Amino acid sequence: MGREVPQQQQQQVALAVEQLLAVNPYNPDMLSDLENYVNEQVSSQTYNLDANLCLLRIYQFEPDRMSTQIVARILVKALMAMPSPDFGLCLFLIPERVQMEEQFKTLIVLSHYLETGRFSQFWDEASKNRHIVEAVPGFEHAIQAYAIHVLSLTYQRVPRSVLAEAINIEGLSLDKFLEHHVANSGWILEKGHGRGQLIVLPQNEFNHPELKKSTDDGIPLEHVARIFPILG
Repeated sequence: MGREVPQQQQQQVALAVEQLLAVNPYNPDMLSDLENYVNEQVSSQTYNLDANLCLLRIYQFEPDRMSTQIVARILVKALMAMPSPDFGLCLFLIPERVQMEEQFKTLIVLSHYLETGRFSQFWDEASKNRHIVEAVPGFEHAIQAYAIHVLSLTYQRVPRSVLAEAINIEGLSLDKFLEHHVANSGWILEKGHGRGQLIVLPQNEFNHPELKKSTDDGIPLEHVARIFPILG
């Protein structure tokens, strides 16, 4: 019962915000409600990109009322949503003068490392800026999930050392991590020929091209739909 009450409150907050957005998404009177909702997303480990984009747009109209702490939290949550392009959508709405602040320059660098698959450099940079990323619970787990996603697009069999570097886990912790995914994600452990342990990842259309279906390449409609009101 104790867990149901906070969950019900979270649902009520989300519903209230959605109702406000449906009536007038860029009403400056909603600013404090949307800021509180960002903090609610952080504490409850939920996410609402559309609400966050609306808040950033309102900040454009009300620059004196901008909270850089809230903006930073929005960007960290957007990083956690990769491979979705949320970080770029949010950054588009943040003034350049704000982007030049140190914490935002750091987040832009972190985004670049993730987009280019430079995970070792990402974790090094993140460790130097724990005060930014650890303010949002679930950050490390979300990035690890993204790193595994990227590896699954490239590898059929990934060396243990490559996986360890990508997810920033080693030793016994990595053993437990592997055990979990063998049991729950269909991973298979193999002994490599002179290269140590190999992890066989589940087949997909990227690491096994023969599985690729005939589909049209293009920008998902949902991303286009989000951009149009931003540009309007």
